[in-house]
Amino acid sequence: MAGDYHRGEMDIHEQVATFAAFNNMTKWGSLAVATLLLFITLLFCTAAGFIGSAIAAALLLAAGIFFLRDKPASTH
Repeated sequence: MAGDYHRGEMDIHEQVATFAAFNNMTKWGSLAVATLLLFITLLFCTAAGFIGSAIAAALLLAAGIFFLRDKPASTH
């Protein structure tokens, strides 16, 4: 039975796609949770009010999108 295994012959496209999808869901889901948590914390626990909370959450969301987006592959 061990002789049936040949390294590198298995098609792993589905595993690669699942791993990439899981990483993306984790990355963007974490940003959404952090943004919502910041908004709710500032809204209910500080004197920032709705507008201040919304501005801080929007800034965090913009920074998160900027830093978490997919980078182009290096060509060296």
